[in-house]
Amino acid sequence: MRILITGGAGFIGSHLSEALLNQGHSVTIIDNLSTGRFSNIAHLQSHPNFKYVIGTILDTRLMETLISDSEQIYHLAAAVGVKYIIDNPLRSLQTNIVGTEIVLEHANKYKKKVLITSTSEIYGKSDKVPFSEDDDRILGATCISRWGYSCSKAIDEFFALAYYREKKLPIVIVRCFNTVGPRQSGQYGMVLPKFVKAALLGHPLTIYGDGKQSRCFGDVSDVVSGMIELIDEPKAEGQVFNIGNTEEITIEDLALKIKEMTKSPSKIEYIPYSDAYEEGFEDMRRRIPDLTKIKEYINYNPKFNLDNIIERVIDYYAS
Repeated sequence: MRILITGGAGFIGSHLSEALLNQGHSVTIIDNLSTGRFSNIAHLQSHPNFKYVIGTILDTRLMETLISDSEQIYHLAAAVGVKYIIDNPLRSLQTNIVGTEIVLEHANKYKKKVLITSTSEIYGKSDKVPFSEDDDRILGATCISRWGYSCSKAIDEFFALAYYREKKLPIVIVRCFNTVGPRQSGQYGMVLPKFVKAALLGHPLTIYGDGKQSRCFGDVSDVVSGMIELIDEPKAEGQVFNIGNTEEITIEDLALKIKEMTKSPSKIEYIPYSDAYEEGFEDMRRRIPDLTKIKEYINYNPKFNLDNIIERVIDYYAS
């Protein structure tokens, strides 16, 4: 099968490319390398079924050409990472909203199936956990930049579901919860690789806020496998799915665990959110996915626990 991955030079996109190539598919990726890295896909260059295009999903003509020549589309291209989104609010909104509309418009023209990646940010600052796909959303004020990201991804979902309902375009939506693994960079605020790299170098592990906020981390291999199963499952069309893991840990405990596993002498430092991001920054205290729905549709069962995941990231950075 001929498959197009937008944002294919990103962390998840590069792992997805590998998995699909290993299954015998032909893979074309497009990435403008704003947050993706060529080094993520350099090892795939020589594969006879792999093609990469350096370009933007905002290029309508280019996207029509790539989509018309594909049979399935994984739309991963987006502005990602809290720091990047706050530093680049306009570009983030344009990429996430306009880019997704372009992808869906041409996918509908040629009736190509699309998997849209969304985010746990959708749920905002709701304190109802675990989060289920049909839960209400609770967001902060528009003057807080991070909520623009949540809204832009919600609009992506509305667009995709509208195309499904009105145009019968086959779509699947997945909401990723803190996907981590080898090749992930901490440059844009991803906490686990940032902690691991700092610990290995003996640098301080910086925690924003009091560290009592908790997260669940899913391994990229589990997430990619789930995505591939979902796009191939006819019953999943027109549906939204959480994807990730349910093993919860506070950021403070994560730092301590990484220090122990790396035998690092690093100190732990605490910085107020306002110093790290912007005045008035808001964060979620807990973010846990309800995975009941995805398990019903494709029997999703993550293979990696948190210790396995951290070990894989440590091995990657140590090498």
